[in-house]
Amino acid sequence: MPENTAAREKRRWLIGGTERWLMLVILVMMAGLGLTTDTFLTLSNIFDLMNTSAVSIIFAAGLLVVLISGGIDISFAVGASVVQYLTTLTVMYVGGGNWALGFLAAGCFGFLLGAFNAALIYHFRIVSIVVTIATFNLFFGALMFCTGGVSLYDLPDWLSDRIVLLHLDTADGSAELTLPVAVMAMCVFLTWLLLRRTTSGRQLYAMGDNPEAARRVGINIGAMHYLAFGWLGLMAGIAGLMQAHYAQEVVPNALYGRELDVLAAVVLGGARLGGGKGTLLGAILGIFLVAITENGLNLLGISPYAFKMIIGAIILIAITLSSDGVNRLIGSWRSPKARRASA
Repeated sequence: MPENTAAREKRRWLIGGTERWLMLVILVMMAGLGLTTDTFLTLSNIFDLMNTSAVSIIFAAGLLVVLISGGIDISFAVGASVVQYLTTLTVMYVGGGNWALGFLAAGCFGFLLGAFNAALIYHFRIVSIVVTIATFNLFFGALMFCTGGVSLYDLPDWLSDRIVLLHLDTADGSAELTLPVAVMAMCVFLTWLLLRRTTSGRQLYAMGDNPEAARRVGINIGAMHYLAFGWLGLMAGIAGLMQAHYAQEVVPNALYGRELDVLAAVVLGGARLGGGKGTLLGAILGIFLVAITENGLNLLGISPYAFKMIIGAIILIAITLSSDGVNRLIGSWRSPKARRASA
């Protein structure tokens, strides 16, 4: 019996029901779009999907950590825009820099913005969504005010030169995998190590599941807040750097609005808004499902407003399903059945 329990637990950590359903839906959508469009299943389009999804997956890896801890953050995308500017100006100030300095600066600036959110949430006991709504406006307003909305095009050579990891010539054109895909893989791996191979990762799950119980067993709740929001800030900083590299420019509002797409994808992947639940695989599959949906609607010539409707519906359903009212409704519906079964 213990062996069966251990086997079930191992399978649960590897792949769950949500992930299996997402895989099935993605395969069905890919098959349908392959039959209804001429370009969806081409290698160039698939590689382009991976390139454009890399930044969102890096965001999702960081956001997942915050959601698991029981928090929520909607300021990370504009925070990444702030980091783009700060990093670019910093490396240009010291003479151009290199990739090592760029990653170091982006990671540090991003972590500091995340730690700022964590300090407000923990020390002032403010609900995380309220804090991040405020900092969303604070970060974006400060960025637009200080820059005048002016974009940066004169980037250092190491940041603006396109790095291609894989180039293939096909009948439908060239297909390329670029640097953001490799950086995305590294960020996902590091987040997996944090969540699955460290004590801090287990403590994040425990805090998200029951903060009071976690506090009573000795978990440092303050440190977990700084870890979760700081990690998201770190990932957002790196994602901002990769977006600037891929676009070869820094535009102040380029990432504005991306936070809702990423949030919808992560909760679609099984992360619970109440905390204590979520997997990296589910988050990645959620990002790909959202990206495929957007790409498919575009190829089919359907209005982009339909995509926004889908994103809004996903968030609304996730919030509804995570509410106490739904849990009480489900409990009251199951109770008569349980009583009849016991009778």
